[in-house]
Amino acid sequence: MAYWLYKSEPSVWSWDDQVAAGEAGTFWSGVRNHVAKKNLEAMRLGEQGFFYHSNDGRAVVGVVEVIRTYYPDHTDASGRFGMVDIRAVAPLPAPVSLEAIKAEPALRAMVLVANSRLSVQPVTDAEWALVRRMGGL
Repeated sequence: MAYWLYKSEPSVWSWDDQVAAGEAGTFWSGVRNHVAKKNLEAMRLGEQGFFYHSNDGRAVVGVVEVIRTYYPDHTDASGRFGMVDIRAVAPLPAPVSLEAIKAEPALRAMVLVANSRLSVQPVTDAEWALVRRMGGL
């Protein structure tokens, strides 16, 4: 099973918005980067990911789960990009800041550190376990 990280500006779509979407979840639209697109295409039902507040907050704040695999993004007029649906699983008891992630030597190669602009990114098994521990899960 793969793990992922989804970045969102809280002023656009926050963890609270994701939680409010309930069990039905919501689509993860607006991705316009081909590497992020490939990540979305690779996702499978039930895979989990971190919900990361970018810009304001800069922290992993929760865990989400893929509930619908890749399909066309209705917000993309070009028809080249798609999206997945996700639902909130659990908040992190203690948000894990980007600063804390960068300070952890074992996370030095994490995509979040190495390519901070990528909006949807893979997370290794070891990174997943460590960030969860850091966040109190």
